[in-house]
Amino acid sequence: MDWLPDDQILPLSREHVFWTWSAQAEVDPIPVKRAEGVYFWDTDGKRYLDFNSMTMCVNAGHGNRKIIAAIQEQLERLPYAAPGMATDIRARAAQLVAAHTPSGALKKVLFTLGGADANENAVKLARAYTGRHKILTRYRSYHGATAGAMALTGDPRRWVWEPNLMPGVVHFLDPYRYRSTFHRNRPDVSEEEFTADYLAHLEEIIQYEGPQTIAAILLETVTGTNGVIIPPDGYLQGVREICDRYGIVMIADEVMSGFGRTGKWFAVEHWGVTPDIITMAKGLTSAYAPLGAVAMKPEIAARFDHETYQGGLTYTAHPVSLAAAVANIQVIEEEGLIERAAALDPVLRAGLERLRDRHPSVGEVRSIGLFGILELVKDRRTREPLSPWNTTNAPMKALRRFCRENGLFLYTHWHTVLVIPPLVITPAQLQAGLDVLDAALEITDRALDD
Repeated sequence: MDWLPDDQILPLSREHVFWTWSAQAEVDPIPVKRAEGVYFWDTDGKRYLDFNSMTMCVNAGHGNRKIIAAIQEQLERLPYAAPGMATDIRARAAQLVAAHTPSGALKKVLFTLGGADANENAVKLARAYTGRHKILTRYRSYHGATAGAMALTGDPRRWVWEPNLMPGVVHFLDPYRYRSTFHRNRPDVSEEEFTADYLAHLEEIIQYEGPQTIAAILLETVTGTNGVIIPPDGYLQGVREICDRYGIVMIADEVMSGFGRTGKWFAVEHWGVTPDIITMAKGLTSAYAPLGAVAMKPEIAARFDHETYQGGLTYTAHPVSLAAAVANIQVIEEEGLIERAAALDPVLRAGLERLRDRHPSVGEVRSIGLFGILELVKDRRTREPLSPWNTTNAPMKALRRFCRENGLFLYTHWHTVLVIPPLVITPAQLQAGLDVLDAALEITDRALDD
């Protein structure tokens, strides 16, 4: 292949590329040349510390030679097979994924192209299994950008596409302690009472909608871009009990939180919960190739033992993507990346807490494993967000620009800053990123005086 000269990448991209999640005239992409470990370099040779695993997905780090070699070997052996065919790599990948689900209980695996269609297929399966049509999801959720997944999404990204989205979705509130709807005048409510109130809220919604109409409750085990909201102990257990009582399928969206991100293979394991369906993508291949999956209990799969499952795409179970998944899982195992994320959990938490203590613009920090967030506020007492709902204001843009100029790549969402590095990061590299963020927060601190 003839590679473009470095100085042509941006001009040609601006001329021909239609960018997602962007106003086309305002996009300012980094022209990436190469990547290795926790770093990537642009065409000018500038190095960036990747504090967002690109798109919260490069769990195993950049440039892992074992994963690359597995992809190359698969291309030589069998670059493609039709979705209805059995292959060595498909059998191995399905076996590996199933084995790593909680207690190995989700034994059947449907491969997809990514997280959005994994969630859409999970909904199809739940609706067919139960004979019901409604799906309950939370308001502070993101489940993908396809029409069905966008309907499942609770946050404002769905508004612009309404009403032309999948029907039958009902949203409910997240157990978001820092901004609890039910406890604004009782911030010191016990965790047990807090949890009970949010489970009661969910059950009340179920009663209003009619439990006999509800096929599934779909939730991000740990809410991702909408706040890294970590459920209190007892919450997921309570959702599991409610689902069992009403015959509702429990679907855990682990697209972002799976494959070691929280210090477990899947985040639900922290709470000893086994959902009926788990959806996954991102860390499944560490983004070396596009792939998603739906792991399900055998009884759900059995619904289609003698009836055709009407679903699938040309690239379903693509051998090259499956080779990336198998190698990625082996790398996670061999390099102890689950254990590494668990060991760095207190390190990241302590680092975030130091930033909170140093900067008055930081209202709260939350983290689990290598999944962290800083929530920035105008006033710690009132907890007013530094940037209004569904808006990125000048101070937040300045913070992100400062980080980029100083070689730190991260993601901001409205008034929050996410810290989601590759699992291969070292304590020293983690601290280096936090040091840049420490300096950047001086910008948001100064905004409090404006």
